[in-house]
Amino acid sequence: MTVLPPRILRVAGPLVETDCPASVAMHDLVLLGAARLPGEVVAVHSGTATVQAYEYTGGLAPGHLAEPQGRPLSVPLGPGLLGGVFDGLLRPLSGAGDFLPTGEPGPGPGGATWSYRPSVAEGTRVAAGDVLGEISAAVPLRLLVPPGLSGTLSGVADAGEYAADAVLATVDGCAVRMAQSWPVRRPRPVAGRLASQEPLHTGQRAVDLLFPVARGSTVAVPGGFGTGKTMLLQQIAKWCDADVIVYVGCGERGNEMADVIEELAELSDPRTGGRLSERTVTIANTSNMPMMAREASVHTGVTVAEYFRDMGLDVVVIADSTSRWAEALREFASRMGELPAEEGYPAGLASQLAAFYERAAAVRTLSGATGSVTVLGAVSPPGGDRTEPVTAHTERFVRCLWSLDRDLAYARHYPAVSWADSFSRDAPALAAAHARAGDPDWAARRGRVARLLAEADRLADLVELVGITALPPRERISVLAGRLLREAVIQQNALSPADAYSTPGKTAALVAATLTVVDRCLELVDSGTGADVVEAVDLTPLLRARESAGPAETAPVAAARDTVLARLAEAAA
Repeated sequence: MTVLPPRILRVAGPLVETDCPASVAMHDLVLLGAARLPGEVVAVHSGTATVQAYEYTGGLAPGHLAEPQGRPLSVPLGPGLLGGVFDGLLRPLSGAGDFLPTGEPGPGPGGATWSYRPSVAEGTRVAAGDVLGEISAAVPLRLLVPPGLSGTLSGVADAGEYAADAVLATVDGCAVRMAQSWPVRRPRPVAGRLASQEPLHTGQRAVDLLFPVARGSTVAVPGGFGTGKTMLLQQIAKWCDADVIVYVGCGERGNEMADVIEELAELSDPRTGGRLSERTVTIANTSNMPMMAREASVHTGVTVAEYFRDMGLDVVVIADSTSRWAEALREFASRMGELPAEEGYPAGLASQLAAFYERAAAVRTLSGATGSVTVLGAVSPPGGDRTEPVTAHTERFVRCLWSLDRDLAYARHYPAVSWADSFSRDAPALAAAHARAGDPDWAARRGRVARLLAEADRLADLVELVGITALPPRERISVLAGRLLREAVIQQNALSPADAYSTPGKTAALVAATLTVVDRCLELVDSGTGADVVEAVDLTPLLRARESAGPAETAPVAAARDTVLARLAEAAA
């Protein structure tokens, strides 16, 4: 008896109903029509499968073929990802202009080859995660035995240049290729999770000093329109000390993504001497692309990060923004007729967010190496309302919160990270890491800066009511200390070659210099010098030190400190 292939029964926008063979399961990939548009099974009932298409369904009609693939949505993982720009399904994008076109089918750059050198001899017993060889790329990569596979190694390829789909070895009769496929919604296995105890240096003083993040941790960056979320995340993508950056533009405007791609292509990489884009994977699922591809894009990004993590690399995933991902979930739930929860979002929003951030971790890989995936997610609360569901749920699941303040942004203070509304649960563990690295005073500096900023904020309301001259001398110096810390340390100019990035040494020097000046001002008022005399001293050299000193220079900071101390001594004489 001839079995007829499944057919499309009904097309309603991106939702397509098809015949349902017994072998079809939830989340299986289905190719629709002659154009083989990809879609995912989202419901199965009464012999009918409901498929959510990842592309525009114009031209599909009842009676067209539906081809179940018998596997969930999977993406090819290989060395061709580095330096590439892909859509939410990890299909390469090409073209020029302000907007990115729809993805084209294909696993990667056509005709590209990579140098491969085997490191294990034929006949060796290998297990999942074992290293079979080295792949030369912008970042040194490894060929690993795929998860779930073990046995005797045979058919080992000689050293040479190979394409991504070339068979480089055979394990227990299964071919091992340079590029391997993996389902995007399934976390890749590891030997174990590790405590996150090593800092991820971002080069942004407001973050590294006050709200540091550990490798393998999670960060949420909530902020309203115009507060600088995208700029802050772009700065971290450029300057953080991760091995690989996965930048997911989830629902961003096409012209913004084009700008990001252009900047990454032009920026020199201080680690390799090449271009930063060479160790960056960009997933550009813009606002004019299909909604369900946007929903898949964050899972795709984390899957790519886990692939590089398994090689013992430290990876940062930047998702901008998770709010637009949540909006895709809400739109999909509405189409499926699910009962809406708070503000129309699906009832499973919290669990979806938790599952996404849970994939961040510092781990011991199957091969015994250590690697990490750190996730930074921007949140765009409507009207800056941080009580809305996406922001409120996200704050429950992340280790760090970098809340962006509208008033700071409008005052041209960037990055506009609020020291009153942000937190870092990684700080205690990282204090021990700094002590091991030879900086035992890091926690004390951080604590004092936080206290001075909090005191200055408390006094700001009094100053507005009664004026600065009505305050006692020490409190007037506290207000001055808050201004010095904000302008000389925390504020940073992303457009300045000297100030866009700050090494831990320069950050420590700026903090130490500012606290030394503050201590001297307090000593002067305690000894009888008028607060107005101290306030009249020109502190400009200290305020300009962050831009006059290079990213790793400390001598100009010390010179600026000494100049200001000399001026204070003259004023008190």
